Amino acid sequence: MATNEELMYVEKVGLHFEQLTLPRMAGRIFGWLLISESPLVSMSELVDVLQASKSSISSMTRLLIQIGLIELVSLPGERRDYYRIASNAWANSLKDRLAQAHTFRQLAEEGLALLIGSDPERLQRLEEMHSLYAFLEAELPKLLERWQFERKGMEL
Repeated sequence: MATNEELMYVEKVGLHFEQLTLPRMAGRIFGWLLISESPLVSMSELVDVLQASKSSISSMTRLLIQIGLIELVSLPGERRDYYRIASNAWANSLKDRLAQAHTFRQLAEEGLALLIGSDPERLQRLEEMHSLYAFLEAELPKLLERWQFERKGMEL
């Protein structure tokens, strides 16, 4: 059973997910998977610890699998499935940010093309947006590559 401190942590993760416009329950599941004693957690444990319905847990685990933060695990000879944090969850998260940066940069470029010859003050918002997201689009892949290199060094 979870301690009060663990449940408070799980709620904090849930609130953070909510700030990222993801469902709080998805964050609570992710939070529990981060701190649970076992790296593999069953549906029934999630239902019990989080005091949530099986259908809610089921739909939120599907979402977390879809966005690459957790994965479904089946063990030989067992009928139940388990969930765990995806081995590449953090890289997936950064790749999502990279895709967002790419989209925002493109939107800024389209806006700039639309406003060619406009008042400089009007263009400034789009130029700033373009500058930031072009920078992020160029630098995030380098950061990811560097982190993966550092991670391999830690595993040796």
